[in-house]
Amino acid sequence: MLIQIVIGSALLLVSIAIAGGSLWTLESILMRANPWLTREPHRQKIMLVLCVASVWALAVVSIGVWLWAATFWALGIFSDLETSLYFSLVSFTTLGFGDILLPKEWRLLSGLAATNGLLNFGVLTAILIEAVRQVRIRQLDQSGS
Repeated sequence: MLIQIVIGSALLLVSIAIAGGSLWTLESILMRANPWLTREPHRQKIMLVLCVASVWALAVVSIGVWLWAATFWALGIFSDLETSLYFSLVSFTTLGFGDILLPKEWRLLSGLAATNGLLNFGVLTAILIEAVRQVRIRQLDQSGS
């Protein structure tokens, strides 16, 4: 049981660090693009930022899913990478079909993977909202001055 908690906690921390680093990187990119983003036309740029942030969020989720899948595979829990990836994706998104289960000695990892997915989706939703909010604030500030 303890090894499951240690491995799952480590994966959670790595995944959260990736999401945090991703937010920092995206914010840096938006800051550098500030002069361009604050010039007219604004609507197209808001849509572009939303699309880029969405793809960015999808990439971060994909990294988390692959991280868990690689761990399941490396631990020998599943015999092939495809099954590891499928289980990781179903757990991470909290879909939980139940058609593939972890062996009893590793089942705590499924709950930790689901917890990781919930946390990541919350953080990434915040990233999407914050990206659009920051651009909109800069645009409004520029228009008002």
